[in-house]
Amino acid sequence: MGTSGRQEQPGLSGAAHPGALSRRGVLKGAAVTAGAAVLGLAGTGEAHAADAAMTATSPDGSNKITVSLVGGALSWSVKRAGTTVVDTSALGLVMSDGTTLGAANTVMTNYQHWTQDSTWTPAYGRNATIRDYYQEMRWNLQDGGSGVTFGIQIRAYNTGVALRYTLLGTGKATISDELTGFVFPGGALVYSARDESVYTPVAPDAIPSTGTSGTDVGSLTDMPLLVTLAGGLRACICESSRVNYPRGMLTSVSGQSNTLKTYLMKKTARGSGTVQTTSTVTTPFATPWRVLVLGSSDTDLVDNAELVLNLAPAGALTDTTWIRPGKVFRCNLTTAAGIAGVDFAVARSLDYIEYDAGWYGPEFTTTDATAAIPDIDLPMVINHATANGIGVFLYVNRLALTDPDTLFALYKSWGVAGVKLGFINDGTQTMTNQIIAWAKTAAKYNLLIDMHDDVRPFGYERTYPNWISLEGVRGNEQFPTATHNVTLPFARNVGGPMDYTICYGQSRDLTTNNHQMAMAAVYYQPLNFLYWYSTPSSYATTANWPGLSWFDAVPTTWDESTTLTGSIGEYIAVARRSGATWFLGAMTNETARTLSVPLDFLDSGVSYTATVYADGTAGTTPHATPTVVSTRTVTSSTTLSMAMTSAGGQAVILKPS
Repeated sequence: MGTSGRQEQPGLSGAAHPGALSRRGVLKGAAVTAGAAVLGLAGTGEAHAADAAMTATSPDGSNKITVSLVGGALSWSVKRAGTTVVDTSALGLVMSDGTTLGAANTVMTNYQHWTQDSTWTPAYGRNATIRDYYQEMRWNLQDGGSGVTFGIQIRAYNTGVALRYTLLGTGKATISDELTGFVFPGGALVYSARDESVYTPVAPDAIPSTGTSGTDVGSLTDMPLLVTLAGGLRACICESSRVNYPRGMLTSVSGQSNTLKTYLMKKTARGSGTVQTTSTVTTPFATPWRVLVLGSSDTDLVDNAELVLNLAPAGALTDTTWIRPGKVFRCNLTTAAGIAGVDFAVARSLDYIEYDAGWYGPEFTTTDATAAIPDIDLPMVINHATANGIGVFLYVNRLALTDPDTLFALYKSWGVAGVKLGFINDGTQTMTNQIIAWAKTAAKYNLLIDMHDDVRPFGYERTYPNWISLEGVRGNEQFPTATHNVTLPFARNVGGPMDYTICYGQSRDLTTNNHQMAMAAVYYQPLNFLYWYSTPSSYATTANWPGLSWFDAVPTTWDESTTLTGSIGEYIAVARRSGATWFLGAMTNETARTLSVPLDFLDSGVSYTATVYADGTAGTTPHATPTVVSTRTVTSSTTLSMAMTSAGGQAVILKPS
């Protein structure tokens, strides 16, 4: 990790790391006085009851997040380029004894600020390096009634803003609710989705009531939550650094238009597990960051997604050389299918094969995942894979995870590369900690981990980069619409990687094959399952499948990424670079369209050979539309005219000549 230009106040060593304040407790008076002096503020760190405000401003001046203390109550607001994104909104934590921190009788005891500018290198990602550049403000506070000391931290980046609470002092505290609100300007829409449903744009006060008797019930929507505002402003509400805390959802507030409130889950996503109405933590303690990834346009929003990672704890693994992103092929549940899958992986430049649900027996009745069914000679398949440089993933339902340490140690001894965990019912404080423990245990045995079903991202692929992917999305295996597919880059994928299972060549697809191909560049998927529902024999006649050469070439981790054009739910084009080669994917909804895409991201003065995989004449269904392959020479001054049929797409490889 390289660092440059860092500025901080005395006594703030390590302030760049989330949680630094909570680990040390109350900040020293010397640091508070220094911070006040820098801003020309009065006070020496002594408690006072006066109204006050602090504003963190992004380095480029575009984003401002303000926390105000008025009449003893806390509130916050956000602006981008002078335009309101979040109007004055509530803040606070409700404790189990009825104490509400931040709602009344709040006193500010000291203040601190600094700017940090550093870069770090992820094990894999959208870009080879990530800049972590922000201004941070912190208040230490005291509740006048109970005497409880707490704090609030805000950060402003060029890519968005974030805030979180800290509980100071030493001991135990029990939290029952979080009051963080989001009051948007009139006309805002939120793209609501829960438990892998499709996105529905609604007014903030009109999120539909959902849930069952076994789950949280109410007008609840999952994060990441896309918000569209007047003037082209865009926001995506995400979580980062969630540890020992329930998953956050968002809910409409009765009688308050344009308003959302943070909701802490009390049950697991699908109603399996112990109900937790409160969360007991050891103090000092920091809550998760409430993150607003911001953009002045749809494309800005997609490119600013790394904010979630910047707010997560730094990597916990000293060695990440064994962590290998890549492409995966799922095999049918026989030895022969596994052997054929390995051979297909070698032929098609894939990195892994996977045995999914059923390899050790019916997944909801079999709790022993230590032996394969008789139809699979697992040692034979693993040996064949290893000899050919192919890794093996094994699926495990959560019911078979009673002793993950022993199970993962066994898999490591077998030569397994990774595990895909099924039906991970995220939600409660206990489940948050369980998810992190699984990732940590898998790392102990050099296993990659892919978590499936309704688990949501919170930046922990930075902390444990072996947690390489997760689902938490209405997946492609359900054959969603093209409109859904071109909404995801602006919503779910902003929060983190997603396992979307590309279904190239499937007759049930509601899109063209080129649309499926483009997903490999448009979506950020460091672990990319390809050819879902297919067998190697499906592609035996390679001349019938011109997209194979695209999938052979496209990687899953990148040196540079840029979103070229896009409109939520309509179309998108993304270019990503690996080495000197660029991969460009474009997708449209059910409306046929032609995009004019300048190639000014290419190196000037260099000629590139563009291999273009385009939609041919529209078929009777999108799936029946053929792929037409052509090549041409282009430069950074070229503008591509990218024609796409209904539910279509294009994929382009740009290689220096």
